Amino acid sequence: MADIIERYLDAIASHDWDVVNECIADDIVRVGPYGDRYAGRDEYLAFIADLMPKLKGYAMDLDRVTYVSDARAYAELSETVEFDGKPMRTPEVLVFELDSDAGIARVDIFIQTPQG
Repeated sequence: MADIIERYLDAIASHDWDVVNECIADDIVRVGPYGDRYAGRDEYLAFIADLMPKLKGYAMDLDRVTYVSDARAYAELSETVEFDGKPMRTPEVLVFELDSDAGIARVDIFIQTPQG
């Protein structure tokens, strides 16, 4: 389990849905930055596998993963997508709940928004 977050994030960025599937629990819950929620392996995989290929110019830059315990980890990263023909970078923190038997049980995503 020591590198499960790194494996999961790499699989998300490379669209390797088999590895994502290996990393997540059957009852995973994903809560996005706008309160969107996906529960269960099938619902979450259908959502993420549909979304990611549609993100034009997508790139993920992982700054660090901090394992606080066997049950919790944080990932600091930035995602870039093309918006109106220009790259838009979004700094984020993902909070993970881990189940030692089942894998990633929950992902909560928090983003920084630019000042306007």
